[in-house]
Amino acid sequence: MKKYDVAIIGAGPAGIFTALEMLKKGSKKSIVIIEKGKSVENRKCPKSKTGRCMNCKPYCHITTGFSGAGAFSDGKLSLSYEVGGDLPQLIGEDIAQQTIDYTDKIYLEFGADTHVEGVGNTEEVKEIRKRAIQAGLKLVDCPIRHLGTEKAQELYFAIEKYLIAHGVEIMFDSQCSDLILDGENCLGIKISGRNGAEEIYADHTVVATGRRGADWLEQLCTDHGIAHQPGTVDIGVRVEVRNEVIEKVNKVLYESKLVGYPKPFKNKVRTFCQNPGGFVAQENYDNDLAVVNGHSYKELKSDNTNLAILCSHNFTEPFNQPIAYAQKVGELTNMLGAGHILVQRFGDILDGKRTWQKELSRSNLKPTLPDAVAGDITAAMPYRAMINIINFIQAMDHVVPGFASPETLLYSPELKFYSNRVKMDTDFNTNIKGLHCLGDSSGWTRGLMMASVHGVLMGRILA
Repeated sequence: MKKYDVAIIGAGPAGIFTALEMLKKGSKKSIVIIEKGKSVENRKCPKSKTGRCMNCKPYCHITTGFSGAGAFSDGKLSLSYEVGGDLPQLIGEDIAQQTIDYTDKIYLEFGADTHVEGVGNTEEVKEIRKRAIQAGLKLVDCPIRHLGTEKAQELYFAIEKYLIAHGVEIMFDSQCSDLILDGENCLGIKISGRNGAEEIYADHTVVATGRRGADWLEQLCTDHGIAHQPGTVDIGVRVEVRNEVIEKVNKVLYESKLVGYPKPFKNKVRTFCQNPGGFVAQENYDNDLAVVNGHSYKELKSDNTNLAILCSHNFTEPFNQPIAYAQKVGELTNMLGAGHILVQRFGDILDGKRTWQKELSRSNLKPTLPDAVAGDITAAMPYRAMINIINFIQAMDHVVPGFASPETLLYSPELKFYSNRVKMDTDFNTNIKGLHCLGDSSGWTRGLMMASVHGVLMGRILA
């Protein structure tokens, strides 16, 4: 048996910044971080050499390991409280923005680029906003600090070394299997790892498992009566266009955060994770679920820009399995693509036909995910989501002329899993004493910055 003051499950941004802030506040408490994957310097995706996804076992190195999926995505920090989930509703908008500003300085300390995208260019922004208003969309102002996929890995490696050098124990290749409870008190966790099964006791247990651990945490909540409510899942596509089509938006905003509620269903639909000169990428989750994402490097550039278009689904009683629902959509899409990501031209969707590989080779637009399978994503996408996406893309065409061109590519499935929202007070206490839930796994945040902010605030409380 091992005993610590604080046990953190998951070495993503929320868990990392919990430990980091405790150190910065001078805390002498003992801290252990349990991480299913490997250290950041040992995370290797073989696709750069093989040219295709190898479906690595026992987990995907892009989504699992120190710094979570964040270090292997495009690495963008959203510097506005309006972006990144609903944490401001819990803690207040002012505190959220103040903590974003503070957390941003920490990223700069560890080597983040000092340049901020999406500021200035006032007249150009006004013109883009006017076009968005005319199309029935809202442009959300959000400065972006772009780390870049390769630079983010260097930054998080520096943080990893700092934590270890200052006494934080990190147990890699270790997976939390369960909580140790005494009634409504959390005493610690059960783990399995290199040394077999172990029990770790702690005064405070922090669950920060990210999107990757969303379904695991959902089961944990059900098994142990952790108060929660059904959360949101985002189902959508990753869209890819030539840089020339979206050049002005890339230059002025870098990332266009647009939100709409298209008829007839009026669900929330939004753009997310825009990657100028970027690359479409595949990620693998548990049960061999392949999902699409986007990367953007500081140095390496393509001729294309990709971004996600996501449709938010909020379910009501009696249904309470939103994550399972989204997974089923993904599994059906994977089935059509024989385990690969599906890609289809927008014009073919409107014409009611599948896309063929030979048609992709004739386009101005060349896919940056070479092993994506040409097919028909509408055969798997729910009708409501597909109609929302089509209508949103056509609205986007008013903001970015050419966005809805026949050769625009749609990759599927793009799924964002968020845990059923865990009920907590403003000190992030759950109904189980000594148990806290942070970041995307808590259902309160979305993305690197807000998850990091959640960790900073937790670190202050625990320190």
